[in-house]
Amino acid sequence: MKYPALNIKHQRGVALYFALVIITMMLSMALGLSAIFIGQIKTIKQLGNSVLALAAADTGIEVILLNRNNPANIPETALSNGATYQVVVSRGGSSDCPAGSNYCIKSVGSYLGTKRAVEIIY
Repeated sequence: MKYPALNIKHQRGVALYFALVIITMMLSMALGLSAIFIGQIKTIKQLGNSVLALAAADTGIEVILLNRNNPANIPETALSNGATYQVVVSRGGSSDCPAGSNYCIKSVGSYLGTKRAVEIIY
């Protein structure tokens, strides 16, 4: 079987265009994956901040429960790790607190811009 001669003149530079298309596709995939990974890294970083903010809010609740017979609001208080908490106490039957309960206590903890809250009703 005899193959016809290929016309080389019309196929010049095809490999260059093909390589350029492949490199462009690889670059777009790499940029897409990096955008996903950067978002994941930010989320993981904020997760650690969330834990410390929640621990600060829990600290505020524990401080109030030490004096639960006569709880009072606590202004923003700093902890040794840099986190802060603030506690707001509402009496039962007020707009924030259902009737039939003695107190509603909400503690908001904050760490590096991340805020978490714990609320108890008793």
